[in-house]
Order: sequence, then C-alpha cells, then structure tokens
Amino acid sequence: MIEASAEDLKAAVEGQHGGAATLIQSVPVREAFEGTPVWEGVVHIFNLENHPKATRAYAWSHAIDGSEKRRFYAVLGVPPINSAVDAVRAAIVADHKAKKGGQS
Repeated sequence: MIEASAEDLKAAVEGQHGGAATLIQSVPVREAFEGTPVWEGVVHIFNLENHPKATRAYAWSHAIDGSEKRRFYAVLGVPPINSAVDAVRAAIVADHKAKKGGQS
C-alpha cells in the first residue's frame, strides 16, 4: 500500500481549509470500537498559519476500496478536536453519518 506523502497531505490541508500548513509531527493512531480495530494509520500534524479559527490541522489518507485512488482527510484542530486521535474519531463519526444518511 502506498502512503500519501507529507507534501500531498500539506496540499490537502491547505486546499480544504486555506492557510499555510507546516508539518510538525507524524504519529501512529489505532482506533478501535468495542475492541474491534476501526482504523489504523499515521496522522500528520501540521501547524496552520493564516487561518481564522485554527492553528493546527491533522491529515491522513487511505486507499479507496476497489480503486487505486486515495481519500484525503484534513481535520482542523478546533475544540473538541485537540489531538490526532480526536481528529480520527471525528472523521469516523462523520463518515458513518454520511453513509447512514446516504442510504434509502
């Protein structure tokens, strides 16, 4: 599996949210629900300048099932998002709500 580069993730943060992103750290995150792994990967943490609401952003990507393309996530570090784990959890919840809402 090919991971997205830090430059690709920086571009995703800046493209989705504006401002100027600077990579400060990459951290492994493993999120489980009721003991079952839901997501595992590396989250890149960026300082964010010139953004009206956030000074930090969290970004990662994962392969789209059945495709060679990747989905990019860029989550702003605004309360209650205070860590890479918080960002992943928020994205999982948002994806779950989107899938649930998309069903007829």
